[in-house]
Amino acid sequence: MIRRRLLAGFGLAAVLMSAGALSGCSDKPSQSGDAPKELTFSILSAESQQNMGPLWQPLLDDMSKQIGVKVKPYFATNYTSLIEAMRFNQVQVGWFSALPALEAVRRADGEVLGRVVDATGEGSYQSVLIARKGSNITLEDVVKCDRRFSFGLGDAKSTTGTLAPMAYLFTPRNIEPAKCFKAVRSASHQANVFSVANGVLDVATNNTVGLVFAAKENPAIAEKVEVIWRSPPIPESSIVARKDLDPAVKEKLRQFFLTYGTGEGPEAERQRKVLKDLEYGGFKPADDSYLDPIREMESSQTLAEARRSGDAARIKAAQEEFDKIHAAAAQRRAVNPDV
Repeated sequence: MIRRRLLAGFGLAAVLMSAGALSGCSDKPSQSGDAPKELTFSILSAESQQNMGPLWQPLLDDMSKQIGVKVKPYFATNYTSLIEAMRFNQVQVGWFSALPALEAVRRADGEVLGRVVDATGEGSYQSVLIARKGSNITLEDVVKCDRRFSFGLGDAKSTTGTLAPMAYLFTPRNIEPAKCFKAVRSASHQANVFSVANGVLDVATNNTVGLVFAAKENPAIAEKVEVIWRSPPIPESSIVARKDLDPAVKEKLRQFFLTYGTGEGPEAERQRKVLKDLEYGGFKPADDSYLDPIREMESSQTLAEARRSGDAARIKAAQEEFDKIHAAAAQRRAVNPDV
């Protein structure tokens, strides 16, 4: 769904300019515990705001109506912008893919209100590598690391564009992309599809839902690429809100997402149509533990990098952190395996 994909980071100055511009055109965010007059909902718009706006607006209008507070969108093409905007309370709630959601929890006073499921009811998706159809490039060719190919990663904070391929594909093989390929660049999933399809890049990261959107928005381009690698399942996107948001409003938001598109009758059917246009099936309960697989991927990556360094102290610290994170996640799954 629209866990969507990033253009390379703006840098902090650009983020603050974006946040300042947002602040200038909206009411001052409410202080902790106050009922806000208006909420701003952040959405990654790497498929372009022009395309995403009409798809999201019906859901935001329904949200405004149900919670009794006006909700307006904040589109950004970069995950860092979304995280920083929430950190400075320029946005109070938003859609985040898994790794940026964890960053928002850590750095932007955020908490998970619920998780996304796709149109088939699945709560996960996959990172992929794509190559131009007919290029005959295989995964075995890619991991030879003979610097034949140009390669496209996602944003540094992209779950499927960077973290998953590093954790599941490159790090276990002791591969550093910068030393493996003749050129490496970071871009949005949408840009990576176009670059591979048009021969600008040989191979790039993407994800299974990004490819669905590409096929829907530009089938001629999508037809030119093929998947040569898939990751294990990755947690779907989640809805994150600031912890200091008025508790009553926060609970209304939670109930809005958990009930949206459920039930029978014309209104429920209309809501399901809104979700279908977003490639969503609905929302399920979740809390911060939903992001445990991302914590585990991060710790595995950190441990592998420490081992490559050969620094005994660094390895020991990384191993201890790895053991702690994996044990805590296993304990939470034992208590609540459905989250």
